[in-house]
Amino acid sequence: MNERKPTVTEADLHAFADGLLPPEKQAELQAWLTENPENAAAVATWQVQNDEIRAMFSPYAISKDGDADLFSKSRNISSAQATAPQRSRKLTMLAASLALFVAGAAAGHFGPDLFARPELQLTSIEALPQQAHSAFVVYASDVRHPVEVGADQEAHLATWLGKRMNVAGLKVPSLQKLGFQLVGGRLLPINGTPGALFMYENASGQRLTVLVGRNSGNTTTSFRFASDNAVETFYWIDGDLGYAVTGEISRDMLRQVADECYKQFSS
Repeated sequence: MNERKPTVTEADLHAFADGLLPPEKQAELQAWLTENPENAAAVATWQVQNDEIRAMFSPYAISKDGDADLFSKSRNISSAQATAPQRSRKLTMLAASLALFVAGAAAGHFGPDLFARPELQLTSIEALPQQAHSAFVVYASDVRHPVEVGADQEAHLATWLGKRMNVAGLKVPSLQKLGFQLVGGRLLPINGTPGALFMYENASGQRLTVLVGRNSGNTTTSFRFASDNAVETFYWIDGDLGYAVTGEISRDMLRQVADECYKQFSS
């Protein structure tokens, strides 16, 4: 009888890199990686990033309010491995986004190549950047009907989408200080449930989208980048919701937009 091969997901690989798997699962996945060198190389890169981020930010990981520290919030840092004191939640998230940006730039990539590895079964958070990418490609290029509800009905937009998503007090981020004006928004299916898409445009006509959807399973906040040609997506989860910022803009500007959205969504 043939031995049944284990099913390995993207989440499994991240958990392995972070040392979060039970010992028996860790050993099983270690054996699987010996037969899958491309995946093993990706995991090794994430582990190197762990060490680089830890070394870069360890002087600043000082506890203020008892929340999880920088490393356990980052995609690449295991809460089991993180030994530095804890830091406030908001400063932690902003530092983590910068850490991933810098470490990713040094390594030549920004997070897992989700688009190039369809053989892996995607969790809801891993599917989020693909959904955000698809929504951006479909709607950002539309001239006449890019949104369902325009910016002139912003209050109605927030109330309507919040009610459909069952999210009290859903906010429409303001990105004016970064040069982007609200175009409007629309209702979207995200992971099989109602979700929200907000669209913005700058003076030169560049557009970006902010997607908000229900998250199932993983409730650990993390920042990740995904890239598909010129379209970049910066995404994270926070409790019951997942967020994604997508656009054909520089990664630095995308990070600034994501940081601003995070601050407003979590305030």
